[in-house]
Amino acid sequence: MGVALAAAFPEAAAALAEAESAFTAAANGSAAGVSLRAMLAEGPEDRLTLTEHAQPAILAVSVAAARVLAAHGIEPSFVAGHSLGEYSAHVAAGTFSLADGVAIVRRRGRYMQESVPVGTGAMAAVLGLDAALVEQACREAADGEVVSPANLNAPGQVAIAGHAAAVARASVRAKALGARRVVPLTVSAPFHCALMKPAQDRLEPELRGLSTSAPRVPVVANVDAEPKCDAGAGVDALVRQVSATVRWQDVVERLMADGVTTFVEVGPGTVLAGLIKRIRKDAHVVSFSGPDQLDAVRAACSN
Repeated sequence: MGVALAAAFPEAAAALAEAESAFTAAANGSAAGVSLRAMLAEGPEDRLTLTEHAQPAILAVSVAAARVLAAHGIEPSFVAGHSLGEYSAHVAAGTFSLADGVAIVRRRGRYMQESVPVGTGAMAAVLGLDAALVEQACREAADGEVVSPANLNAPGQVAIAGHAAAVARASVRAKALGARRVVPLTVSAPFHCALMKPAQDRLEPELRGLSTSAPRVPVVANVDAEPKCDAGAGVDALVRQVSATVRWQDVVERLMADGVTTFVEVGPGTVLAGLIKRIRKDAHVVSFSGPDQLDAVRAACSN
């Protein structure tokens, strides 16, 4: 992840070196000696996919890719990101530095992991059911426990999160209400639900203590799909996001309502590109994570 990008573009190599320094400085005792760049290049997968490693790794590669685009004259009018990606969006917009972003998301990952004992929480993807009915299924299945929509990803694709038993009950109820399929998700914690409130409380003072600047372009937030044009509003949204629903469908629809027609998914993978096309078939979407995709992005952004 990010290896070909760093080999081809000095801007990407410099960003990953900056991220490596911040990752090392933010290490706690148990993670001493872990190299971010070595994990990106070599894994092993079980180490890279630990939440406190995966979050800074994805942020670092996303920002490296964004800096390559900027060096080639490709600058956004708006930025947005899904969950962790909102931090990458803020770094790209200049709200806070890459180094601070790497350090804060490393702790975010650790706090999220530590909020809920392993096996206590769960997540599932509910497919083919309207979001209002998914919410109804959660409400009717809660029985005193936590279960709620965690990610409103696209029409007919909603992730739910909470206590494992409540998620199981809500999954059964969602099928009864007409869901085409409910797929348990392999995750390390039940993200974006009330069980994450302890992580939010730990992270909030650290987020509010960051050195920030007004973002160069609006950052459309997950919690309310509203553009954040000053650092304070952006940080407030990041604080709330830890335990709040990610409203990705609303984010995309807000961007298009504000005149966006071309989306560039910056960083590893193409999941968001697929979601955007499900939300709005008329959106023009390209992805950028490697050197071979630069020409396609240039062409898309020149239209």
